[in-house]
Amino acid sequence: MDYEAADDASPMATLIPLASISQQPYVSELLSFTLDRLHKEPELLRVDAERIRRQMQEVAVNNYRAFISAADALLAIREEVSSVDKHLESLINEIPKLTSGCTEFIESAEQILEERKMNQTLLANHSTLLDLLEIPQLMDTFRGLDTVVDTLGMGSNFSVFQELCVRNGNYDEALDLEAFVCKLSTMHPKLPVIQALAAEVRQTTQSLLHQLLQKLRSNILLPDCLRIIGYLRRIGVFSEFEMRLQFLRCREAWLSGILDDLDQKNAYDYLKGMVACQRTHLFDVVNQYRAIFADDTSGSEENYDGGLLFSWAMHQITSHLRTLKVMLPKITEGGSLSNIMDQCMYCAMGLGWVGLDFRGLLPSLFEEAVLNLFSKNMSTAVDNFQLVLDSHRWVPLPVVGFPSGSVGEETQDDVTPPSYLMEHPPLAVFVNGVSAAMNELRPCAPVSLKAVLAQELIKKLQAVSNSLLRYNASRMLRENESLLFLSLCRAFIEVAYPHCATCFGRCYPGGAALILDAKNLYGGIGSLLAASTSRVLPKPVAIAEEKTDLVTENGDDLPKEDENGAVSETEQAQNGEVDEEEEKNNLSSLTEKPANDE
Repeated sequence: MDYEAADDASPMATLIPLASISQQPYVSELLSFTLDRLHKEPELLRVDAERIRRQMQEVAVNNYRAFISAADALLAIREEVSSVDKHLESLINEIPKLTSGCTEFIESAEQILEERKMNQTLLANHSTLLDLLEIPQLMDTFRGLDTVVDTLGMGSNFSVFQELCVRNGNYDEALDLEAFVCKLSTMHPKLPVIQALAAEVRQTTQSLLHQLLQKLRSNILLPDCLRIIGYLRRIGVFSEFEMRLQFLRCREAWLSGILDDLDQKNAYDYLKGMVACQRTHLFDVVNQYRAIFADDTSGSEENYDGGLLFSWAMHQITSHLRTLKVMLPKITEGGSLSNIMDQCMYCAMGLGWVGLDFRGLLPSLFEEAVLNLFSKNMSTAVDNFQLVLDSHRWVPLPVVGFPSGSVGEETQDDVTPPSYLMEHPPLAVFVNGVSAAMNELRPCAPVSLKAVLAQELIKKLQAVSNSLLRYNASRMLRENESLLFLSLCRAFIEVAYPHCATCFGRCYPGGAALILDAKNLYGGIGSLLAASTSRVLPKPVAIAEEKTDLVTENGDDLPKEDENGAVSETEQAQNGEVDEEEEKNNLSSLTEKPANDE
């Protein structure tokens, strides 16, 4: 029956989903149970499960440390396994680099092996190289290149030795060393030591070249110039034309340095120094160039400078004239202007010995400077006249007059302003300005500017005349003030105007006629005086007599009238307490007298 039950259980086991291989025994046992036993089986299973659970709890309680350690160990093992996995991946990635590193190591080892062989060869030839690279005490006790070659048998530390030669000015020895090293470099083009030595020598040669050019930029004489040009030719850096150009550039730099050292704040001193520099040094440079680079007549292009010296000299002369044009207007004294003109003429005449006579280019520059100076002084005179006229108070002043003998006894050549002008301060100021302008014009009056300067003077006199007309038209004068104004206008026509013409005649013979012929310039004032003939005008005191005694034909001085002493002189005339000698002293304080012509 059990067999049958087992047979029955086999197909049933196939139908039960839990009947796995591990559960077959239990399933077979269940099929053998009776019905009552099957009813009791769940309870029994529950009791067994409870018992097993209690046992598991007891085991867990009793062995909890082991469980915790096992869990920690499991976690650590997982982490370590992950780390090992990562390291294995990085190791796999680094294996190619390791392979390449090993290859490089093999190559470097081979290179080191080659260097070791070279070092062994160097050690075997140590004594020979020592003789080549060392020169004991040679730098301090130079005995010439032949001594060096005889001592060593061949070149050694030539770059240091050559540099010492350059520093001490032994240019011949330095160039001999340079030639010797070039010969070694040609004989041994594949030896690195020789090529490195040649490179150092070339660098020292550049320093030598710079030093030689720097010497050309200093104050040296012809023998030194010849010696330096000879060294430059031995170096062979420049062609013949380039060498000539370098010579002129260096000498020009030296000349420019001298001019830069001059003080440009004082135009007169600067121009004197510049002209002296051009006269001496430019002459020397041209002579040095011609002595060093003497052109032959063979027609060789190498010995022909193509007009280089002429172009350079013209550049210097042009620069000189340009500086004169800029600086001459800054000179405010006629004597200084005349002195500079004389020095420039002397400089041009001296340079004429080397074909650089530029005297024909100077007159236009100085004529322009003279015209500007005269125009500036005359404009100042007109401006001062206008200022004094605008602020003048029309108050009658006592008549001022000097005995004619007192002035004539002092000098017979003076052109003294008429004392009558002291009664009219605006005219006195204007005559002062005209006299100052004439004083500055006399030492440097170009004959070619006679007509131009006459027109300039006429223009300023016309400006004074127009200023008087404008003053009369714009001012409301009382009768007594109008009489004084008309008296000033008459003094301008009869006294100031002829005196200005006479002063101009002292600078230019026959120049007074040019001024006196322009009588139309005071036509407006003449009309104003003609319209006022009904009024009684004060007449000048002994004007004709003063003009006869004071205005001479051969007078050299053009003094200026001063308004500051007019009141004091009048008081002395009123009190009658001034003797003849005091009148002379007061007259000399009222006038400015320039130096006579040389």
